Amino acid sequence: MPTTSDERIAAMPFFSVYPHYVTKVEKKGRTKAELHQVIEWLTGFDKRAVQKHIKGKSTFAEFFEQARLNPNAHLITGVICGYRVEEIENPLTQKARYLDKLIDELARGRKMDKILRSE
Repeated sequence: MPTTSDERIAAMPFFSVYPHYVTKVEKKGRTKAELHQVIEWLTGFDKRAVQKHIKGKSTFAEFFEQARLNPNAHLITGVICGYRVEEIENPLTQKARYLDKLIDELARGRKMDKILRSE
């Protein structure tokens, strides 16, 4: 049974959160291009596809429904928003938190090769 938090994340419009991602990384000296590299690694969406989701006002549910999650996404671990991402049970919420975690690492200055995990 989805929690209120899970339902809220599913219904949240991606376009409303995206500018906050940009602000967060740019404020820490990272670039929009690096942000798009992280998004593409996780979802398979290039810059054009991301813009399509923004213009189409996709919800996070719609955004991740169409994504091809990176096979190494399971290597994303750690705490974000008070939750261990590897322990989140709701698949959509986990994907959204994966994205949050990657963006947080980017903003904190982690090297790109560490953010874009490989086995």
